[in-house]
Amino acid sequence: MGCKFVSIGVTLVDFLAYPVDALPANDHTELIQKIRFCAAGTAAAPAVIAARHGLDTTLIGAVGKDDVGRLLLQLLQREGIDLSLVQERDDMPTAATMLPIDSHGQRPNLHMPGAFLLLEPNDAIGDCLAGADHIHWGGVGLLFNFDGEVAAGLLKRARDSGATVTADLIAPNDNTPDAVRAIAPQLDWFMPSIDEALHLAAVVSVEAAADVFMEQGARGCVIKCGSAGAYIADQSGLRETVPVVADVNVVDTSGCGDSFCAGFNVGLASGYDPVTACRFAAATAAQVAAGLGSDGIVVDFDTTEKIMRAGSMSVLQE
Repeated sequence: MGCKFVSIGVTLVDFLAYPVDALPANDHTELIQKIRFCAAGTAAAPAVIAARHGLDTTLIGAVGKDDVGRLLLQLLQREGIDLSLVQERDDMPTAATMLPIDSHGQRPNLHMPGAFLLLEPNDAIGDCLAGADHIHWGGVGLLFNFDGEVAAGLLKRARDSGATVTADLIAPNDNTPDAVRAIAPQLDWFMPSIDEALHLAAVVSVEAAADVFMEQGARGCVIKCGSAGAYIADQSGLRETVPVVADVNVVDTSGCGDSFCAGFNVGLASGYDPVTACRFAAATAAQVAAGLGSDGIVVDFDTTEKIMRAGSMSVLQE
């Protein structure tokens, strides 16, 4: 597409097993259908999805100098992602998550934090962001060397250079509300899940939550509401709920939110209006739900657009 997409933040590996409806007792063995690993996290997963859709994609994150980090870099290299700004650290391991996915697609997880937490700012990162067309800030509140004034300054420079900026988060902590407020004025679209949005805004409806974030300065808000779709609002008065795609055989919901954020950026980059970009994002997330891992069965732009226009995954069977 010719658009430069930069995803910055949470970078890790997911190790997945399916289906796991109960753990074997003692030393017993249970046979399952699939075990796989994939690049994941609120920055790495969107980078993979954006690259598969044809965007010129750069990932900014951090991994440990360990076997898991080497594995993660290999997975990302296969997707054609620019990894020149991924930092390798010897003071923390690569972050990783184990996910025993049950037969209903639910995803309990065991997470080990890692190197992305200590991603360090430098001039090259600032220049890369300033040269981007689209930026996804994936991990508000968990980038300890960036959260606050550093992030706000970098994103202001990028927006002044013409970038469209989206942001997402995971696992809100005590620092997250301040981190969101710091960058909200530099966000075109804030994209939390419904649980994250209601928690951070301290309200009981998605409409009220979107208003809170826009009062903090965000120009728009897309709240991901799981099976209820997504609620999109902006400061011009747009208020709409975009439904999920129909006929999805759900295998695994891990990574659906990350893929939605990537799909939304791809939609905007392709010239869609925000609501249509949300529909494209829903078609992207449907393909992730239909497969195991945060990349699911996503293939390319044309396939996702076909699903979006049909509003159903059944179109792939024609």
